Amino acid sequence: MKKSPFDLTGRVALITGGNKGLGRAMALGLAEAGADIFLASRNEAELQATLAEIVAATGRKGAYAVADVAVRADITRLAETALDAMGHVDILINNAGMNAPQAIDAITDETWDRILEVNLTSIMALTRAIAPSMKERRWGRIVHISSIMGEVSKEKRNAYSATKSAVRGLARASAIDLGPFGITVNCIAPGPFTTDMPMSLLSDAEKKAFADRTALGRWGDPAELVGPTVMLCSDAGSYITGQTLFVDGGYTAR
Repeated sequence: MKKSPFDLTGRVALITGGNKGLGRAMALGLAEAGADIFLASRNEAELQATLAEIVAATGRKGAYAVADVAVRADITRLAETALDAMGHVDILINNAGMNAPQAIDAITDETWDRILEVNLTSIMALTRAIAPSMKERRWGRIVHISSIMGEVSKEKRNAYSATKSAVRGLARASAIDLGPFGITVNCIAPGPFTTDMPMSLLSDAEKKAFADRTALGRWGDPAELVGPTVMLCSDAGSYITGQTLFVDGGYTAR
């Protein structure tokens, strides 16, 4: 029987922020498609629990590392640990991110610097660390998690929107650098998904406004990000690179 283009058997995926929310959903989806997984975040207890659940549910192999992607030394150690533990990394999901809303005339240097480090610089640093091994194997899939806030915005999202726009430019340039080696680089720009970050930051009125603006009239479930992720990370997405895929329920269609 011909292998499905969505089959990830034999692949290894590294997912930052893989302990919960969209990261957990993508990690589970990639494992269900056949990939072994390596998770990273700052919370060891959540990493252990999530990894155990995914391994039990899918029978795939997995490992994890505790890392703060805002710390450059942690990025280096994360890449080395993942490669040592798994042998290789075929798929890199740069999912870790943060948001701390502040108006442009109130944003602090500390907030600005940390958001840039987490949402942008860490993506460059981890991609830089993992790409050489992908080039050697002449196959790789890199996906940066951007946001609809990289295309549109709202009040107090200065640093967040700036970084989420920037990763789209980074993906385009990296796609050109790495394309000759069989490596694709893309972004996914999620819209309103029911994860901890927006649920904790937004008022009930803001949550309703986001839902009402989508074409589907609702927030997305994290599991609804799995299909687009598997497509971009498998042979099914082999001719897609340098692109941003909006998974937003039609939010940016208005």
